Amino acid sequence: MQPKWLEWAQKLQAIAQNGLTFSENPYDLERFEAIQAIAAEIMATHTNIEYSYILDLFARDVGYATPKVDVRGAVFRDDTILLVKERADGCWTLPGGWADIGFSPSEVVVKEIYEESGYHARAVKLLAVYDRDRQGHPPFPHYIYKLFFLCELVGGSPSPSIETEAVGFFPEDGIPELSIGRVTSAQITRLFEHYHCPDLPTDFD
Repeated sequence: MQPKWLEWAQKLQAIAQNGLTFSENPYDLERFEAIQAIAAEIMATHTNIEYSYILDLFARDVGYATPKVDVRGAVFRDDTILLVKERADGCWTLPGGWADIGFSPSEVVVKEIYEESGYHARAVKLLAVYDRDRQGHPPFPHYIYKLFFLCELVGGSPSPSIETEAVGFFPEDGIPELSIGRVTSAQITRLFEHYHCPDLPTDFD
């Protein structure tokens, strides 16, 4: 579970964002901006992220506050799983990223796999829908749902991208250092369990 300060900051940001979306009274708008600033200050105090960056991130998120969606693809080959090495932190993760407007979740994961790894894949099953804050990831300003799809390799060849610097398949007992903001070792273990037991139902929090 995530620390209480993160839960409080996320809830304050949601209240502020909803208030700024639906309020018209200038005094109320001023109060909601103050609440948003407090949420950003809480985040900055407990992380290494600059206050101004967090506040700008919050300010650019408009409309009714809802969780963001992160989509990841689990592609297996001969009892190994496809991972990509992130340029941002030099660690490894499942290919994937934010869900894009205009694409279904399965279309997003197929697109992300190709863009980040060079491989063509086909989404065949939704394996898990997780609340990021309940999965052991480090704190993050936004509230996020994570979708993991089992994907079938259909072609292509390894090709790094502007976001990734290496591509590889790894056995369960040889997983490299993971980018835990994106995927955890427990999630990788669970995905292998799904791979070995195809009849398992979809996981969810």
